[in-house]
Amino acid sequence: MVDVIVGLEQLAASPPAGLKEKRLGLLCNSASVDSRLVHARQRLFDRFGPRLTTLFSPQHGLFAEKQDNMIESGHRRDPLLQIPVYSLYSQTRIPTPEMFANIDTLLIDIQDVGTRVYTFIYTMSYCLEVARRLDKQVVVLDRPNPIGGTAVEGNCLAPDWRSFVGRYPLPMRHGMTIGELALMFNQEFGIGCRLEVIPMAGWRRAMGFAQTGLPWVAPSPNIPTPVSALVYPGQVIWEGTNVSEGRGTTQPFELFGAPYIDPQGILDFLGGQTLPGALLRIMEFEPTSNKWQGTPCRGFQLHVTDPDNFRPYGSSLRLLQAVLRCHADAFQWKPPPYEYEFDRLPIDLILGSDTVRMHLESMGPVQELEASWQKELDAFDRMRRNYYLYS
Repeated sequence: MVDVIVGLEQLAASPPAGLKEKRLGLLCNSASVDSRLVHARQRLFDRFGPRLTTLFSPQHGLFAEKQDNMIESGHRRDPLLQIPVYSLYSQTRIPTPEMFANIDTLLIDIQDVGTRVYTFIYTMSYCLEVARRLDKQVVVLDRPNPIGGTAVEGNCLAPDWRSFVGRYPLPMRHGMTIGELALMFNQEFGIGCRLEVIPMAGWRRAMGFAQTGLPWVAPSPNIPTPVSALVYPGQVIWEGTNVSEGRGTTQPFELFGAPYIDPQGILDFLGGQTLPGALLRIMEFEPTSNKWQGTPCRGFQLHVTDPDNFRPYGSSLRLLQAVLRCHADAFQWKPPPYEYEFDRLPIDLILGSDTVRMHLESMGPVQELEASWQKELDAFDRMRRNYYLYS
């Protein structure tokens, strides 16, 4: 029995009166499904017919088929409905007026993963901004935050480090649904478009994804399971290094390593294999693509044993510092470009500040970092509560 009813099904069952006779667009990808795995565009076409005129896709494409960063997807026609699909990860990440010409209301139904650097939420923010300029309505169909809606973690993005992996001062783990984020972006950051959120029924903030009763469909190629989403807020930092984050394996972000890593040395630096709510298991893997393709890598699988107490960002910062300390001769920061930023270090864009990197390089304790950002994290926590749709 499904416990949670997503916004898509809520809207299909009882559409807002304001959508009557409106021409509709839909921002979606392959994870935009209902509890029976029927895709949103099919559900909406069944409800609204040819008034659904236009589709939009985020990074990785309509079917989440593009593997990596800065691999663009082109515009196309949808093979099911034979209507145009505009890629918002192509020549532009910002919708053009021409893309919105045949719609009155944009519906947004995309699965976020609860992490600041996931680009889908910024594609949504650009859509809100363009809708405001063109006087179009936006309706967000809410979905669960797969890593829960209670915990927040990490430093908030510093203003000088804005990019497509961070437009607003969010912490790395923000603890909000995509509908709540839309409300916050629209109000706190002055977008001011005509916005409505269709909430879920039955979702509670403390839910892990398994508790929702919903099927998991990978929102992007390297988030294949809810576990990969759970570790992603920390393990994504390896993207800014020459350590493999497990891309090109069947367990991206759970696996990490490099040919030069001495796993036992890392464990000795950490004082054992235990992190809060997780265990490290020494292993080797060989990526079939991406960093270290075809080369055996020594490292770990990160096993989450207690999701409620697991702190992905702090854990991965400790692991990164261990690699810095034990392998200074072989470790490297990945050079630009990264998500269309051609001058700044990818790791600083991911961490949302250069001070975090410099603190780790100087071997300052991670606990000092966490203490330094606690005040701003508390302020964010208070602010986000103004936009709660769920208790």
